[in-house]
Amino acid sequence: YKKLDRKVDVQIVAFGPGLHLFRDDTSQVKTRLSTMSLEHPNLTLLACGNTHANHMKAENKDIKLVSEAKVVPSGVVTLSELQERGYAYI
Repeated sequence: YKKLDRKVDVQIVAFGPGLHLFRDDTSQVKTRLSTMSLEHPNLTLLACGNTHANHMKAENKDIKLVSEAKVVPSGVVTLSELQERGYAYI
C-alpha cells in the first residue's frame, strides 16, 4: 500500500443487483457507506435511476435509498461518461 501524494475522486456507481448496496431496506453496508462518506469527502455514491425505478415497479412500493446516494438517470451511461473524463473503471 503506497500513499498517493494527490487527491483522488472515487465514484461508486450501483446498478442492477448492486443497487441493493444503496437501498435503505436491504443494504448490509449502509452504516459503512455513511462512515466512508463522512471520512472521505471525495467519495460519491451514484445510484442508477433506471434500476431504482425497476425495483419500485417490481416490488410495487416506494424504495428509499441511503441518504448519501445520489440518483443518476442511467448507471451504465454514467460509467461511460466518467471513463470519457479520465476515470478508471475498477
